[in-house]
Amino acid sequence: MRWLDVNQETTPLELEYYQAALMELGGDTPSWYGLKDGNLGYVYSNIKVIIDGFTKPSEADVNAKITELKTAYTKAQYQRSRKPEYPNIGDQLDDLYKAGAFSDDMTAKIKAVKDKYPKG
Repeated sequence: MRWLDVNQETTPLELEYYQAALMELGGDTPSWYGLKDGNLGYVYSNIKVIIDGFTKPSEADVNAKITELKTAYTKAQYQRSRKPEYPNIGDQLDDLYKAGAFSDDMTAKIKAVKDKYPKG
């Protein structure tokens, strides 16, 4: 499961990347970790396992997961750019209902946005 929303408008904070990485590395146990000292924040040496039998991932694994999440967020830029420029979903559905398929006008509007922000 992806714990980081790559479609969020604002760039995630380092803390959000770290938390998402830890949760993803937890697999079916996303709440496997806690902090030894709340004042020290999210640094590897301050992460502790709070679920019996769970093995703490290596620091290299955590850093690799953070890099993976940052790459996923960057690659989704086209989605974030397209979203506000697409015709309103209600207008799209109305167009589909009336025509049985998108009208030439609606197709042109959607295509213009896709052409402006191609997939990376």
